[in-house]
Amino acid sequence: MDTIVISSYETQTKTPHLIMSFLIAVTITVLLLATFPISGGHINPVISLAASLTGVISLSRAAIYILAQCVGGVLGALALQSVVNTKIEQTFSLGGCTLTIVVPSANGPLVIGLETRQALWLEIICTFVFLFASIWIAFDKRQAKHLGRVVVCSIIGVVVGLIVFISTTVTSTKGYAGVGMNPARCLGPALIRGGHLWNGHWVFWAGPVFACVAFALYTKLIPSQLLHN
Repeated sequence: MDTIVISSYETQTKTPHLIMSFLIAVTITVLLLATFPISGGHINPVISLAASLTGVISLSRAAIYILAQCVGGVLGALALQSVVNTKIEQTFSLGGCTLTIVVPSANGPLVIGLETRQALWLEIICTFVFLFASIWIAFDKRQAKHLGRVVVCSIIGVVVGLIVFISTTVTSTKGYAGVGMNPARCLGPALIRGGHLWNGHWVFWAGPVFACVAFALYTKLIPSQLLHN
């Protein structure tokens, strides 16, 4: 994901957000299809936590998945750091999740970006929409079997791509990297690169966790017969 972010903004085009969103959608779909036989497509702590809270998997299994995802995020950031030059690393912060950045100005360093409150709400809303519009289909064995693995994974990929596109274009705020919806991906660059990536880093964890809890509570309010008929 970090590589996609960097390459999209480096592309000579007027629509980097659109290209990035499309590539993310394709990549997510491929990764889900590749990991489905191994872990059921658990490539994101949001998926694992939501699955645990809704009873799809056990809490212990979710913890193992989340730990593996975080380790993967760190290894991915290390791999990216080893292949990009210093200028790219500094400019894009290894494709990490940022709320604000510091830029030079006539009056000295200037902090630009999105307010913490706004970013937190974006994380909560976008993550909930992600779970409601796509992951729920995967959790429902009846729908998943009817649609097929490829269609389900494609739907999830498209939903993620659309949410990323909306979050990066609607805000139109320089310094804000867009909605994360994946704490493990945000953790990797923060641990390897450090610095301003830790500013507001908690938002990229608290938002998704709150959304997962809200999603789990929402599923409990719906009569079970409506979920299976």
